[in-house]
Amino acid sequence: MKKALIGLALLAAASSASAATYVGGSIGTGLTVHLQNDLDATSAVRYGLNLDAVNLFRGGALALGGDVAYLNDITGQDLGGLSPYYGLGLGAYVSLGSPTGVSVYPNGILGLKFQVADPLSIFVEGSAGPSVTISSGGTGIGFGFGARIGLNYQLP
Repeated sequence: MKKALIGLALLAAASSASAATYVGGSIGTGLTVHLQNDLDATSAVRYGLNLDAVNLFRGGALALGGDVAYLNDITGQDLGGLSPYYGLGLGAYVSLGSPTGVSVYPNGILGLKFQVADPLSIFVEGSAGPSVTISSGGTGIGFGFGARIGLNYQLP
């Protein structure tokens, strides 16, 4: 029994060691730093910390938040070195300013990534979905969208 448990532990360690981990950042609708872990050869999970300035210089709000996204490659596409992908994400934000409140943003994601050099890749992506907000200015459901260009660095 001990040998079987040790074998399973070694197998789990070997399979998780082959999955790549990336750190990176992006700019666009907001400023983001993220950590991305490959689940397998075609899918990954990304965790982000976001800073969004929404009309900040015109009496608006500064939104701090985070998001998690499941990303999956679209295989079989030859786009000259560009790799398309899609995903689903969920973001949550706290707005500080006028108005103060909380927002939740479930969204769909479409993007393209390009491998620049072995540890370095760049990406561009867009997201869209409903946005639910509860704030000092009222409660509402609207349509949210975002766009970003970013950089991933694969950790050794």
